[in-house]
Amino acid sequence: MIPKLIEETEKAYLRSELPDFAIGDTVTVQVRIIEGDKERVQPFSGVVIARRGRGTTETFTVRRIVNNEGVERIFPVHSPKLHAINVVRKGKVRRAKLFFLRDRVGKARRLRERRPGRAAGKRKVEANDETEGDELQP
Repeated sequence: MIPKLIEETEKAYLRSELPDFAIGDTVTVQVRIIEGDKERVQPFSGVVIARRGRGTTETFTVRRIVNNEGVERIFPVHSPKLHAINVVRKGKVRRAKLFFLRDRVGKARRLRERRPGRAAGKRKVEANDETEGDELQP
């Protein structure tokens, strides 16, 4: 009873216009910053190394390198301070968390790119596969 009540209450605060992004993707997060009476949008670009939680408490961690120093920032997914999330590049990874990137330097930090239309385990259907069970009639 209580979890359903919480879900119903949280629905009003969930954002629906978010892009589909995953671990390993390079994203640019547009963050609203208020300085005095002025408001501006500041981009933060990097690789998504973690995603956790669900509902309004869902967060993701973005890591980038600034002046040869790693900088990580944790963003709430449904925060009103996020102006936009743009996916720059899709990364091909096999892990749920990419904390090993903290120890990598230089080219070892790069991830392979996931290309659209290529699914794992897909193979070409050859002409022989379609007629495999048919027998030749004399």
